[in-house]
Amino acid sequence: MNVILIYGGRSGEHEISLISCASVIRAISKNHNVTLISISKEGKWFLEDERVFQEIRKNPQAKLQVHCDEKKSVAVMPGNEKDRIFFADGKFIQCDVVFPVMHGTYSEDGTIQGLMEIAGVPYVGCNVLSSAATMDKDITKILLKNAGIPVVPSMCITRADVNDSKKYDELIAQAIETLKFPLFVKPCSAGSSDGANKASNPKELSFALMEAFSWDNKVLIEKAINAREVECSVTGNSITQSPDISSTVLKAYGPGEIIPKHTFYDYDAKYNDPDGAELKIPALLSEEKLEFIREMAKKAYLAVNASGLSRVDFFIDKDTDEIYLNEINTIPGFTSISMFPKMCEVFGLSYTDLIDYLFDEALAAYNAKQQLCTSRF
Repeated sequence: MNVILIYGGRSGEHEISLISCASVIRAISKNHNVTLISISKEGKWFLEDERVFQEIRKNPQAKLQVHCDEKKSVAVMPGNEKDRIFFADGKFIQCDVVFPVMHGTYSEDGTIQGLMEIAGVPYVGCNVLSSAATMDKDITKILLKNAGIPVVPSMCITRADVNDSKKYDELIAQAIETLKFPLFVKPCSAGSSDGANKASNPKELSFALMEAFSWDNKVLIEKAINAREVECSVTGNSITQSPDISSTVLKAYGPGEIIPKHTFYDYDAKYNDPDGAELKIPALLSEEKLEFIREMAKKAYLAVNASGLSRVDFFIDKDTDEIYLNEINTIPGFTSISMFPKMCEVFGLSYTDLIDYLFDEALAAYNAKQQLCTSRF
């Protein structure tokens, strides 16, 4: 199979994408012909040399980079056959399936998925709608509440609210009164805890809001839960699943539990501090509760029309034992130590087999869509 791996991108999670993609390169089956396309922080696309793939493959210490060689700029050319969509270095790149191993804005928010749809190429992961909806934490909560899934109480504040000082002050007072300190402040559409902070008083809340608004024009103020953090991997296609195509059937793996050693599971704990958190797979819960969380993860996956893969994150209140769905990540971290592949592996799906599994689902989703009418004539 001719596979294109895309990495990098205009995102606060650019560096995480490099690590994730390097892990995929090392694990992907030798049966595939792999091409690497990198995206710079400025949003320029480049065809990477075959030597980059081979170096990452054979050297466990090698780090993936974006090589900004203008002579190898990539152009996307919609409306052609699958092997005539990506043009670089004077020729078309053969392509059967694309895996955008990217995180955050311009990556898992529906933008690159829309480009793949217009280009007419199979790709790994959720479609445009579910990618965009789950990237926005406020919209995700609305969809989940509509499906009867409990979420942490919160308020959303927009840039427009900030621009109206009277309304902004009223909303902040309302948040403090109804949600109570401590509070979490998060950009609605950022990942890897970028711009997220905990606030225990009005001064900290003010600084946290300033930081969050530097990342996004919508910000979530959320009640802080004294919580255990539990995550569940899900694969399959919520719209076109068929018992005849195994990769499309919804399956939940895990859940696993994160025991952070920082104030909360922030960016440093996830990626910089090797001892930032302890991972337990399966989570330290009864089998009955593990199964309940697996079923709720699949219910959430259905609620947002997810496909391909997602990591569904939960909070379990240590004081009340209530379970809340925190968020859904449609292209979760894919490093060798990331929870998504680790949970799949513990429950019987190895990293290499997982990658092939995702390719199979991507092709099934593409083929199902090709059967639909696009014109009356």
